[in-house]
Amino acid sequence: MVYRAEYLWIDGSEPTREVRSKTKVLADGDQPGIWGFDGSSTNQATGDNSDVVLNPVFECPDPIRGGDDIIVLCETLLTADFSPHPTNTRAAAVAALAKYGDQEPIFGLEQEYTLMNPGTGWPAGFPPNGFPAPQGPYYCGVGALKIHGRDLIEEHTRACMDAGLAISGTNAEVMPGQWEFQIGPVDTVTVADHLWVARYLLFRLAENHEVEVSIEAKPMKGDWNGAGMHTNFSTKAMREGYDAIITACEAMGADGVAERHLAGYGTGIEERLTGAHETQRYDQFSYGVSDRGASIRIPWQVAKDQKGYIEDRRPNANADPYVVATLMTETCCAALA
Repeated sequence: MVYRAEYLWIDGSEPTREVRSKTKVLADGDQPGIWGFDGSSTNQATGDNSDVVLNPVFECPDPIRGGDDIIVLCETLLTADFSPHPTNTRAAAVAALAKYGDQEPIFGLEQEYTLMNPGTGWPAGFPPNGFPAPQGPYYCGVGALKIHGRDLIEEHTRACMDAGLAISGTNAEVMPGQWEFQIGPVDTVTVADHLWVARYLLFRLAENHEVEVSIEAKPMKGDWNGAGMHTNFSTKAMREGYDAIITACEAMGADGVAERHLAGYGTGIEERLTGAHETQRYDQFSYGVSDRGASIRIPWQVAKDQKGYIEDRRPNANADPYVVATLMTETCCAALA
């Protein structure tokens, strides 16, 4: 008997990293181990020294293939000494969790994305050479005139559940053809591991539906919402008291910190964070209770209970979740130490 292991890794594509995969056939009883790939084809090596190591870090059932087949998420290492490859952003997340794990950092990531019609290059629900009705009825909407792609979304949700990922919800978003799924609440490393696998499952299942998935920050220019990866975060102290909530918010807006975070929050920040469409401007920082126009939103329930979590609304849909989780863990936990 044999089974298949689908090895996943994050490539070196610029400006937005992408997930890559290839299949290894293993004999029954054999465990997936270290493997490799041609880094010169993924912007991770030169042709004269092209090998990059794949080191398995997370496994789950493969819900698409079924049976005994599995998915193996890997980190990339250098062949010389097995140290983290320069494109390996997971290593920093592991280090941040090891340093601040006693504060019990917990994340929930909201991955927005847009289903694109390959024939027109426009979002699903946009008529050829025209526009749908303005935003308003699409968010969490119901009905064939408002919703496009639900079959794929239902299939993806079930696949994430069958894979054992920490998926906690899905919903239609503000622009036609735009959706969101949520991963969490889990720690700094697990949330990013699961989100990358969930992205892979979404892209892979979309192939069967002949639709393209875009995580571009502003897939439609003009008066349409962009796509973000709103990041919900808390520590043990934040879950126990409101002073820690304010401390975390103030730390995120300190001199130089906001700029450092935005540099790691994905491509197209200036196009998406304009101050319109439920965003604060990229060059301004603010936080407030129940304010979706702020950089950091404090949910109303948190203000009422005087404890809970914060939502960083700045990360783009195309951000690397390892980078986002590392930045928030380091900044907030250092301030609360």
